[in-house]
Amino acid sequence: MVFDMLLPWVRWFVAFHIMSVMAWMAGLFYLPRLFVYHCQVEAGTAENTRFKTMERRLIKAIMIPAMCSSLLFGVLLVLTPGSVDWMAGWWHLKLLCVLLMFGFQGLCGRWYREFAQDNNQHSEKFYRLVNEVPTVLMMIIVIMVVVRPF
Repeated sequence: MVFDMLLPWVRWFVAFHIMSVMAWMAGLFYLPRLFVYHCQVEAGTAENTRFKTMERRLIKAIMIPAMCSSLLFGVLLVLTPGSVDWMAGWWHLKLLCVLLMFGFQGLCGRWYREFAQDNNQHSEKFYRLVNEVPTVLMMIIVIMVVVRPF
């Protein structure tokens, strides 16, 4: 089968997948925290411009490339024969949480664009709360992959 050629590379895929996910998660943890602090400054100030620059660089230079490489190496792992038991419940919950993580990245992009246009619609408290979402998703994903409880 064509996917058998992936077997010798599986450890490399795992290593690069872990590194990519770590970088992506760092961005998902940090960006909402930047939004918390960005809420505290007034539009038109030098601080406001600084936050916009930091947020843009974080998304474009770290989060998007890390998300894409996480997806690439994750797909390569899934395509590697024997790596996934397609009937196992843990796999489905992990996949759901990964999709929710992509959705959260999309929301962060929307909030970033609102800040970039000086049109933030949310409070500092809101961003403090949503800052916990990637943590909860990450915990579920890691437990599903390592423990495989069902």
